[in-house]
Amino acid sequence: MQGIDWIQWPAMMVTVLAAWLTASQSQWRRGAGFWCYLLSNVLWVLWGWQAGAWALVVLQVALAAMNIRGVRNNHTDEAAPPEPA
Repeated sequence: MQGIDWIQWPAMMVTVLAAWLTASQSQWRRGAGFWCYLLSNVLWVLWGWQAGAWALVVLQVALAAMNIRGVRNNHTDEAAPPEPA
């Protein structure tokens, strides 16, 4: 592998771990999942930048914004009252 091509493999593994964690009922695990997603966004941007995959870089920036929102919303879930059924 040339340059930092190897970074795509940890990026993929962190993305899969993040998906697993965010599907959890546990607030702590969901929060950890969003942080893992943010780490994967950084890794994918590094790889995409080096590979010249500009659409991937833009996608990861947009997804990072959504993951930041997920971190913030997950953090406030505990204080929010349960929604009526």
